[in-house]
Amino acid sequence: MEHDLDKFPLLSYVLHQYDSKHHAPPSMAVQQTLAPSFPLLSDPQIMYSLTQSIPTTITQTLTVLASLGPRPDPSAVSSARSMIAEILQMDSLSPEEAAKEAEIYAGAVRLEEVYDSYEKELSDLEEKLSRVYATEAESLLRSREEMNEEVVKVLKAAESGKVLERVDLSGQELKLLPEAICKIVGLVSLNISGNNLTFIPDAISKLKKLQELDVSSNSLESLPDSIGMLLNLRILNVSANNLTSLPESIAHCRSLVELDASYNNLTSLPTNIGYGLQNLERLLIHLNKLRYFPGSISEMISLKYLDAHMNEIHGLPSSMGRLKKLEVLNLSSNFNNLMRVPDAITDLINLRELDLSNNQIQAIPDSFYMLKKLEKLNLDHNPLEIPSQEVAKQGAEAVREFMRKRWDMIMGEEQQRIGVEAERHGDGTGWVSWGTSMVTNLVSGVSQTVGFGGGPGDGGDNKPGESHFYYQI
Repeated sequence: MEHDLDKFPLLSYVLHQYDSKHHAPPSMAVQQTLAPSFPLLSDPQIMYSLTQSIPTTITQTLTVLASLGPRPDPSAVSSARSMIAEILQMDSLSPEEAAKEAEIYAGAVRLEEVYDSYEKELSDLEEKLSRVYATEAESLLRSREEMNEEVVKVLKAAESGKVLERVDLSGQELKLLPEAICKIVGLVSLNISGNNLTFIPDAISKLKKLQELDVSSNSLESLPDSIGMLLNLRILNVSANNLTSLPESIAHCRSLVELDASYNNLTSLPTNIGYGLQNLERLLIHLNKLRYFPGSISEMISLKYLDAHMNEIHGLPSSMGRLKKLEVLNLSSNFNNLMRVPDAITDLINLRELDLSNNQIQAIPDSFYMLKKLEKLNLDHNPLEIPSQEVAKQGAEAVREFMRKRWDMIMGEEQQRIGVEAERHGDGTGWVSWGTSMVTNLVSGVSQTVGFGGGPGDGGDNKPGESHFYYQI
């Protein structure tokens, strides 16, 4: 886009900051004229507000202007207008002849009018950016004047060379994080929760020693990609913001032990999150809008605590059984979305607490009895048929015992069937056939054999209540 924007210096500067690949920086002469009028342009909060004010139609406007070619010479346009007026007043020409004659000069006039129209858009945008700057600059200066004593104390301590490892600026009504904070290279813990922050500056990556970062209860809509450079970060709390996603770079925070991203608007997790966060022990993602877990979550081999209640989760990856260290799993209140849990959930051999309440689960996996360490189980408010509501209310031990007896009966039925089959053929291979069949069933999921509860796929065609095994028990 080669259109000359020197007439709109502020717009030219902001466009370059907004998209440097497609918009060249303004000339040095233009930048020098900007400095006296807009001395706070380098402030990240002000620049963020300015770039957010750029309409999506700006690209189209500049493309059209570039395609129009050189603007008509003003004297030529003026002459064309005079000629058109003169032709239209000639009595010797009929209206049709006059219009045809005037058309020769009308092109230059129309081109000038198109230029005027588009440049008015640019002019209006330049004025809008000036107003946004004035508002944000006034707010920034006022916040500096009214800066909390605690913030001043921290900044003075940092400037004096004092070693600061822990900074708590929570609840200070901050609208932006002072850049000086990101220069405290020895900082280990930073708490800026309960403020009015709308963004975290990229400079946060300079805090190489940071182990704990709490930015909860702000108004953040995104996290900077540079957060992935905090390689020593162990605890990250981004809860109670307006986040719709987490940056893929968060997977580089390989030292993370706890991540709290609850109370946001997340619709998905980064696809690679599990491959990097293999030291993560606690993952809190409740009260979001998540529909699925990425397959990589099964790579979080250190995970002990997973809370994903109050989401829109439709299903769990079958590989989830690889989370052998998981002790607490809360999948409650996914309401009409969660209808089954995979058989692999019974591979979670260290699971102590499981909450599946407020879902649409009809049956739990037949191998559920294998969760021998399970102490707390909540299956309330599900349309349960296996086990029955009465058994479910008795707790983990009762459910485990019910499912064990159910498993034994299924095995007994299978053994009897194989025996009858062998006797009918008279080949004496019944026990061998039964052993082979039982191994096959263990691999493929006996629940699929009896036609309910779901196998490795999306579930059987029959309803749980159709099996006569359930009624025999």
